[in-house]
Amino acid sequence: MSFLTAEWRKLVFINYTVQPELLQEYVPKGTTLDSFNGKCFVSVIGFLFKNTKVLGCKMPGLHTFEEVNLRFYVKREENGVVKRGVVFVQEIVPKRLLSFVANTVYNEHYVTRPMSHSWNITPATIDISYSWIHQHKEQSIAIKATNNPKSFPENSEIEFISEHYFGYTKYNKNKTFEYEVTHPKWLYYKVNEYAINVDFELNYGKKFAHLTTQTPDSVFVMEGSAITVEPKKTLS
Repeated sequence: MSFLTAEWRKLVFINYTVQPELLQEYVPKGTTLDSFNGKCFVSVIGFLFKNTKVLGCKMPGLHTFEEVNLRFYVKREENGVVKRGVVFVQEIVPKRLLSFVANTVYNEHYVTRPMSHSWNITPATIDISYSWIHQHKEQSIAIKATNNPKSFPENSEIEFISEHYFGYTKYNKNKTFEYEVTHPKWLYYKVNEYAINVDFELNYGKKFAHLTTQTPDSVFVMEGSAITVEPKKTLS
């Protein structure tokens, strides 16, 4: 049985290139940093969880909620097959129980903040924002896009960033958790405008402070789908 089933919808991706040295301390054992055309990326991703179930059961009050995370990209070879995955620096959610379960079971890096979202969808456009409060300061990401979802081009930056089907967590220097995430390929929306109101040092520490003023390499929106998160296994 899957550990978690849900829908992930209207995923806003904001992607920055960084120096690989910035991320080395976060790389779990057994994985290596992944790159696209020589670029190492971190992404801020905001989206909505819907129809959420843990071990097949609905969690009272936790059916629908926002998440904003900061992640980067790794790979791992197993029996000649390259697994492409993500590592989360931090995941923001609005409920303490969510943070407790994810941090306890998967050793993830969830924090709890007041959160909200806004979707304004017309036949022609979509207008999406995800917001949270940290130390009494509002943080937010927002986009305006054309409501014309398309398949992403093969071998594109969009494909590289969105097509990762494993999560890796650094338990300690010798132990790594691996879990599989399943979903079909997503459609994407072309973004026409975006607004980023994120204090990266406040949220993620001094190492990421420069991203506050850095222009992202790309911004796009994925429609999302039903997903599953499978039980973890330990790599040691």
